[in-house]
Amino acid sequence: MRVLNTQQMREADRQTIDEIGIPDVVLMENAGRQAVAAMEAAFEDLAASRVGVLCGRGNNGGDGFVVARTLAQRGIDAIVFLLGSVSDVRGTARTNLEILGRVGLTVVEITNAQEWELHFTEVSECDLTVDAIVGTGFHGQLTGLLETVVADVNGLGAPVVAIDLPTGVSADSHELGGEAIEASMTVTLAAPKIPLILPPADAYGGDLVIADIGIPAAVIDELEGPWLELLTRERMRELVPTRAAESHKGDFGRVLIIAGSFGKTGAAHLAALGALKSGAGLVTIATARSCVPTIAAMMPEYMTEALEETNAGAIDFSAVERVLEMKADVIAMGPGLGHDPSTAAFVQAIVERAGVPLVLDADALNAFAGDPERLTGRDGVDVIITPHPGEMARLLNVSIEQVQSDRLEHAREFAATHRVHVVLKGHRTVIAGPESRAFVNLTGNAGMATGGTGDLLTGMIAAWFAQILDAEGACKLAVYLHGTAGDLAEADEGEGALLPTDIAARLGDAVLELTARRRIKRQADAG
Repeated sequence: MRVLNTQQMREADRQTIDEIGIPDVVLMENAGRQAVAAMEAAFEDLAASRVGVLCGRGNNGGDGFVVARTLAQRGIDAIVFLLGSVSDVRGTARTNLEILGRVGLTVVEITNAQEWELHFTEVSECDLTVDAIVGTGFHGQLTGLLETVVADVNGLGAPVVAIDLPTGVSADSHELGGEAIEASMTVTLAAPKIPLILPPADAYGGDLVIADIGIPAAVIDELEGPWLELLTRERMRELVPTRAAESHKGDFGRVLIIAGSFGKTGAAHLAALGALKSGAGLVTIATARSCVPTIAAMMPEYMTEALEETNAGAIDFSAVERVLEMKADVIAMGPGLGHDPSTAAFVQAIVERAGVPLVLDADALNAFAGDPERLTGRDGVDVIITPHPGEMARLLNVSIEQVQSDRLEHAREFAATHRVHVVLKGHRTVIAGPESRAFVNLTGNAGMATGGTGDLLTGMIAAWFAQILDAEGACKLAVYLHGTAGDLAEADEGEGALLPTDIAARLGDAVLELTARRRIKRQADAG
């Protein structure tokens, strides 16, 4: 599902109205009715509630007028507070405002702080507030009356449903300039907006509902400008391959995991576990010779390959030729390798000489800190990097705070400049490719912020790459399933007790949940 900026959203509206021929009054009617449908689904006691609808003078206010009328038509007590003068309301919004008068709905006009103070008691007596003040038309920082209104509404502590965007949040930025409505739910129109999916502004949107208001999907997909997309169940389901009955292990890829060092054998195990639980046909761990007995004892399903090691028990540079001789469809490298200079030189040589796709994480990325120009994709060899914010900061030679302040743009720029696929891990993991397409994942939870979960993901990406032979698709599917498995595990274990092995144990359930409809259809066809 594509995420739109303000300019793209306006162009989608324009094409729908001018070229498709759906009138703006129909789009506004659909928006209001879809918002009410979302409210009915979310609030069981809505029918017995008193709802205050705060409306601005523009189209967002017009959506609010439709919401109020629809609620009233369903017997729900609704009162409209217009933040501005009736004379300033124009166009389709004015049409819907005039309808309210004809159907007998009260509209309270509030043009200054004194009038707001006078009527605030009425607002505070409402069980639920609808925020239809400014929507996507806002940029900058709230001042004056609107700043007071937002602060007072937040102070009530009652549920708030925002239409399109919470007031005070800019459609084109995930940063906050000042006060903003703290919504319990946001019903965004036609497509998600950037601040609803990226921190810190995403925390102000509450539960996200995307309302179909009649803009054709083809219009949204063909819009010019930056491509940002949410990973959705429907799109991810399409990526999971169906296994033929006559399949054998060779059909699902040979994944080579280069990982581990003295004291860090668990990282290698978790990466291989992620690959196996994601369907790879054959998984081999290549690691420092002294680590092999420990790793081999952890799990019987993967193979091991002993490599020459340094005195500190890490992989030595001399192991390069042996690794290049090994048969693999994908190489995943990095977890637990350590910081030995000989190991770093080994990593750099493999990246520069390997003839198969690479998934690089952890210490494989740290090997390029200070010299990121050497970390570049080549024709015929896809490179995927999976940094957490600290590793990304070291690659870019900036602070972690700088990375976190604009995760999307840092990932996009590095991917385009270095011709790699970037999976920038963390809350709202960002995926960016060399062709400037970017994706954001909404699955996962804070319990996954523990050592080892990233190692698991590294193996997962490699396994899915080996099966579907598409770097972008492998990143998307692995990240989505990793978060889904984390959510399933968190429901059982809680956030504080969640372990990477708990997540690994639920990877099968995550795939089953994703493919359930397809499985049901296949069973029905067989019947």
